[in-house]
Amino acid sequence: MRQLLSLSRAARLVGVARGALQQKIRSGELASFDGMVSGGDLLRIYPEIKLESDAGFERVAKIKEEAFGKRVREHLLPDREILAQRLFEQSRELADLRAHLQRYHAMVVQLRERLRQEETQGADTVRKSAAKLGELLDRDLEAVLGGTEAPNALTVMDDMLRVMSAHVVVRPSRHEFFVDGADTILDAALRSGLALNYGCSNGNCGLCKARVVSGQVQKVRHQDYVLSEAEKQQGYTLMCSHTAVGDLVIEALESVEAGDIPPQQIVAQVKAMQALGDDLMLLHLQTPRTNRLRFLAGQNLTLTTGAASAQLPIASCPCDDRNLHFHVVRNAQDGFAQRVFDSLKPGDAVTLFGPWGDFVLRADSSRSIVFVACDTGFAPIKSLVEHAMALEASERLHLYWLATRPAGHYLANLCRSWADALDNFSYVPITAEHADAQELVRRIGADHANLNAFDIYLAGPEAFVRTVTMALREQGFPEAQLAAAIA
Repeated sequence: MRQLLSLSRAARLVGVARGALQQKIRSGELASFDGMVSGGDLLRIYPEIKLESDAGFERVAKIKEEAFGKRVREHLLPDREILAQRLFEQSRELADLRAHLQRYHAMVVQLRERLRQEETQGADTVRKSAAKLGELLDRDLEAVLGGTEAPNALTVMDDMLRVMSAHVVVRPSRHEFFVDGADTILDAALRSGLALNYGCSNGNCGLCKARVVSGQVQKVRHQDYVLSEAEKQQGYTLMCSHTAVGDLVIEALESVEAGDIPPQQIVAQVKAMQALGDDLMLLHLQTPRTNRLRFLAGQNLTLTTGAASAQLPIASCPCDDRNLHFHVVRNAQDGFAQRVFDSLKPGDAVTLFGPWGDFVLRADSSRSIVFVACDTGFAPIKSLVEHAMALEASERLHLYWLATRPAGHYLANLCRSWADALDNFSYVPITAEHADAQELVRRIGADHANLNAFDIYLAGPEAFVRTVTMALREQGFPEAQLAAAIA
């Protein structure tokens, strides 16, 4: 029996991005059956998969946690009730499979008995045909019942995965994600890079309502918002206070463009400050648990403390919407920067307003991506890279970072850790001593024979952005596949 898996399940089991499997489907290397792939075909392409470990998945999960600037959490099992329900569902499927096998066995026994009758009672031609069919049936039954077959690695791993996590499909987008441990549906979706609609994320506003099309959910957090009787009858639930018991299909609103997210005003606190260089500070702000910030990777925020304010790109991923990072450059003409370097301290309040800007990932593109940053243009690029990692939609991610000042690659270790941990990520640091913007474009073109097969995201000082954009246009790079931001 052919075992079919969704791309999300298959990618998680073999430890690659969904984009890598999509590329193999497009090239004809991997067959697709109505959006599903065969476990046998996956084992043929990835023969190194073993039952004893799933190193690829663990490696990707670890780098995601570190990349998003979050505390490495202990991976918790689902609570006992959810675990029991998932095991019950699998037991029910096993019982159903056994019932089917028993019926098939009974059919085979009846067929063999009928063939024996024809061998003894039928006409000569019928007796010969029945004898041949009987021999064939006996031989095949002996092979099936007497032989042993090693368990399919992907089948075993998928069964284990289904106990540990639930697979969720979102309609109408057909986006997929997994709910691990005791996570809510909303938290799991955000961590997977999806921009589902939500507000307080605390069970009060009702903006994260979703309709359950199939599957079961269970309440894991308190909620004050009360669904109407009509909503309950239609299967609506709050994603921020429920988890998935098993595989789930939901209907939910998603933000795919910058205009889909309304401006918000939130008073956050300084969580930490870390010097990234003599003239550069990492500002880590944390929002209240009951008022997290909705934004898309690559967007900006207006930050205000006292009488000083500035608009800065967010340097962290929407996957962790409470912990926001900003790269602040020392500038005697900038009152906000002066405040950050001279007097701001952990615990101080900073008012956030936004988000702004449309320098965001293209939701409808599965092309590989080239990220190009110059100096602190790395801030919005970092947000985009981390978001792209969470989505796992692109086959390859390439980062080129040009530094025009000493110690300009101020988070080089982070970039190297991405490259070390992820097979589909490459990092190329470049200094102004060895290349300017024009030479950088030539280097990118030399590295990629068909640059038009990529999306390019470009951020940095205005002169740098203008020069690179002009150089790409001269090479005939499609305008629709280029996004640029001055940072």
